[in-house]
Amino acid sequence: MPKVSVIMGVYNGSKKIETAIKSILNQTFCDFELIICDDGSNDNSIEIIKKFAVDDNRVKLLQNPKNLGLAPTLNNCLNVARGEYIARMDDDDISHPDRFEKQVSFLDTYLEYAIVGTSKNMYDQNGVWGRSIREGERTILDIYLGRSFTHPSVMMRSKAILDVGGYTTGSETERTEDFDLWCKLYEKGYKGFNLGEVLFDYYEARDSYRKRKYKYRICEYRLKKQWRKKLDIPLKYAIYAYRPIFVGLLPTKILMKYHEKKFNV
Repeated sequence: MPKVSVIMGVYNGSKKIETAIKSILNQTFCDFELIICDDGSNDNSIEIIKKFAVDDNRVKLLQNPKNLGLAPTLNNCLNVARGEYIARMDDDDISHPDRFEKQVSFLDTYLEYAIVGTSKNMYDQNGVWGRSIREGERTILDIYLGRSFTHPSVMMRSKAILDVGGYTTGSETERTEDFDLWCKLYEKGYKGFNLGEVLFDYYEARDSYRKRKYKYRICEYRLKKQWRKKLDIPLKYAIYAYRPIFVGLLPTKILMKYHEKKFNV
């Protein structure tokens, strides 16, 4: 059985998926399986994945009968995963060659942690434009305030994610399934740590935040209200639940200036 099961959901990812898969197959740590679930793509993503599966038996392809969304797709991967650890990956991101080696070493050494994420570069079609360094243990308050983990960069203990029932599906967590998962894990007493080293390149257009549909911002607001109470976050932090709604109302120029100032390298 592999030490690590890598789970990846794909939807029309043909433009970048080849680079993403290669970055996994070229890891210095080799004891893994790569489980890719196609979520109803109508481009040639499946053909690209099949070529890799023929050449490398670590690559496993699953297919949804129709587009189901990320959370159900990742749960389908979890259903067949055999690894002690679960690593996330998206079809447009790039893992640095030593990412798995360092995350496995961390989880093998520090048994008190169930999640380990990494710091990241942000890149778009013009190359790397920003960097986010976030190092150290993440507290419950960090999770609530959004100072947590970059979802596709994490590696988790299988027993922990299965203990909380995997990803929550449904409209109430759409596009916020990662925040909900961290909350479920922390509610059960699990905790996580971010490595300060940049081991991941995260695809994010500089203006991506303005493209987010407002219904997802409302979803995040409602979810934050629920989890503040469940996690017993002090009432004085209740205002942070309104942040996604407020940000969605700000002029684009202000958001872009803030975004570039915060993350520019």
